[in-house]
Formats: sequence, C-alpha cells, structure tokens
Amino acid sequence: MSQTVVAAKPIVYRTGVVLVVMAGVCWSSMGLGIRFMAEANVWQILFYRSMALVPFLLIIISQRSGGRPFRSIRQSGLAGVIGGMALVVAFAGGIYSIQATSVANAMFLFAAAPFFAALLGWLVLRERVRRATWMAMGVAMTGVAIMVWEGISFGRVAGNIAAILSALGFAVFTIALRWRAVEDTMPTVLLGGVFAILVSGTVCAGAGYGVAIPLNDILVAFALGVGQVGAGLVLYTIGSKAVPAAELALLSMSEVILGPLWVWVFLGETAGMYTLIGGAVLMSAITGNALSGLRRKPVPIL
Repeated sequence: MSQTVVAAKPIVYRTGVVLVVMAGVCWSSMGLGIRFMAEANVWQILFYRSMALVPFLLIIISQRSGGRPFRSIRQSGLAGVIGGMALVVAFAGGIYSIQATSVANAMFLFAAAPFFAALLGWLVLRERVRRATWMAMGVAMTGVAIMVWEGISFGRVAGNIAAILSALGFAVFTIALRWRAVEDTMPTVLLGGVFAILVSGTVCAGAGYGVAIPLNDILVAFALGVGQVGAGLVLYTIGSKAVPAAELALLSMSEVILGPLWVWVFLGETAGMYTLIGGAVLMSAITGNALSGLRRKPVPIL
C-alpha cells in the first residue's frame, strides 16, 4: 500500500518571522548550556549532543517524507556528504570556542559565516556578489580583526581561531547545498550528526578521554542536541519558506544578541571592550547588507 504525503499549508509572512526568531532563541542557548557543564570536553559534548540530534532529526525527516527518511537522506547526495562533513568542523569549533573564550566573542565571530559563504560562493560557484555585500564584508572583517586582536592580547587566540573555523564550516555547508540546489537542509544536518558521532567517538577512544562524564553533562548535551540544534533547525526550516533571504540575516541576529545576554543574566559573564566594539562593527555590516537587499526587493507584508 503506497503512502500519500499530504502537503502542508504554506505559512504566512508573520508566522515565518516568529518561527525564525524562535529558531534564533533556540540556537542562542548553546553558550549557556556549555557553561552549565562541569567536566565534559569538546569531543564528549559533541558526541552526546549528536547522539540526541540524530534520532530527533530522523523522526522529523520521517514525518516530512511520509515514512521514507532514508530516501530523503540519499537525495542529498554528495552535497549532503560534503555539507555534513563541514558541519563536524562547525560543531566542534563552535563548542571549543565557547569553552576557550567568552560567549559574546564566539557568537559575534559565528555571525561572520554569511560573509564567508558569499566569498566562497564567488570563488567556487562563480556567484555574483553585490557591491554592497563586498563593502559589508570589508567592514565585517574589520570587526573580526578587532575581536581577534583582543583574543591575542588576552591569550584567547585559540578560541577565536576555533570560532572562525566554525563560521567557515557553516559557510562550506551553505555552499555545498547551493552547489546541488539542495532545498531541505535537515538530511544534511542529520548526516553531520552521524559524522560527528563517528569522529568524536573515535577521538574520545583514541585520546583516552572515554565517554564516561557526569550525568548532568550528558543531560545538558542531550538538551542541546534536541532543543538547541534540532528544534532551532526545524523552526528555521519552516519559517524561512515565508521570509526573504535578506530578512533572514536580520532576524537570525537574535541568536548573536541573546547568546551573550543569557550568560550575563544567569552567570554574570561579561565581554571585553574590544569584543563589544568589534561585534558592533560586525553586526552593523550584517544589518547594512541585509537592509540594502531589502531596498532592492521590497517585501509585501501578508
């Protein structure tokens, strides 16, 4: 008996905006979650977070594909494999950077990912980059340089490098999907989770870390896998269908703003002056680029 997949009713613009902002709220919880861990290192966190993420996404993909999740995963093809491998770098770099530097510093550097993607798209896919985006990238790199300089001054250069590698990993993930015009990101993220389990498990075994960590750390990692990465991805995937790309860059800034806010409110963690200055420069570049895109293509409000 064949199964019939019932198409979901398209969502309206306002609903899409709410969902994308909520996705940013979910993603912003990573810094706070990692700060709540007592002993786990980057590979142990990545292992348990991915162990929760993979089955969660498998359930979601199965529901969306009418009970045929593996067909959807196969359809992602080579682009999905490359994107999934890039996500391992992005995930590991993101976790380590938060452990090695301030949450604000890491989050602001993560925000440079769209500019890295634009540059890679120009180099690899020969995609045209608007003049306003080139200007915004120049401003953004100034902000990044300011934050990296502070990292060097305070001996946090490893955390900054990890954050930049994380942003590059997300950029490669984005370019891989554009390369083969892959619209559904969930199968690729699931592959990223599978690869992350294999890589982190191998590192933990080979380096002698093991996976025996406190129950609190395991539960927090599970919560991050489902609530931070998984739920955020689902909300963003649904919401982005009704929101133009230029606006997505603005709305997803809620992650960068809220991440440092949570650790300040709950843990009293603050950011250095150069981090705030560099972050402000970077966010101004993102905002300016997004607004210039909106001026070119006005968006009707439904």
